[in-house]
Amino acid sequence: MKINHAKLLALQVIVAIASLGIWYVGSKVPIFGKFFLPEFFFSTPGDVIARIIHVFATGTIWKHLYITLVETILAFFIGSAGGILIGFWFARKPTVAAVFEPYVKMANALPRVVLAPIFMLWLGLGIWSKVALGVTLVFFIVFFNVYQGVKEVSPTILSNARLMGMNERQLFRNVYWPSALSWMFSSLHTSVGFALVGAVVGEYLGASAGLGYLIHQAEGVFDVTGVFSGMVILSAFVLIVDWGVTLIENRLLVWRPQSASSQA
Repeated sequence: MKINHAKLLALQVIVAIASLGIWYVGSKVPIFGKFFLPEFFFSTPGDVIARIIHVFATGTIWKHLYITLVETILAFFIGSAGGILIGFWFARKPTVAAVFEPYVKMANALPRVVLAPIFMLWLGLGIWSKVALGVTLVFFIVFFNVYQGVKEVSPTILSNARLMGMNERQLFRNVYWPSALSWMFSSLHTSVGFALVGAVVGEYLGASAGLGYLIHQAEGVFDVTGVFSGMVILSAFVLIVDWGVTLIENRLLVWRPQSASSQA
């Protein structure tokens, strides 16, 4: 049975309200003589919401939100494009993939936090050092999914397509590309969050603007409300971008049959 959209939205709202209720009770109501979520460490839902409204109403957030948005979008698109192109190339060129496989694994194993100061040294404290960090996070997620998606093409379908006289361009358009799309969009949903993580971590380590910079500033003066309000804004931003990716996915994968889980 397919879940009704209105019912699904209602359940999601209930979860949000319940989480806020637990947060409020834990920070405001003593249980057995103690607070389970002390206000000093966790702030309160009311204070966080009031701070979010204040920063948007006064306009102080817009500059920082814009910079983080630009960094995230650039990292997402550059990393995704690179992952898609190189993933297809490696999947179609087994010799190339075999030669570069150990180097790709070595690069993927490098801690990104270690790379952040290097990018800042090379590219400065502007947006491009944050974009580079985000690209390193996005690229490998998309690359491995596209690479696997192309390799998962059914040999039977591939043989039948070749028997029908399809050339390489037609095989790419009608066989390889549809096979990789599901894998690719699965990785893009994850990549949105990682692109934002790269931007925010880069801002946190060294920047003069951005949401990561605001959170770092708030932590420096023990402003827990500022930290939590920044985290909430970041979470909302990721949900909005992910929603956009979902719209594109539904448009491109309209041919895809529904899975058993979505019909149950």
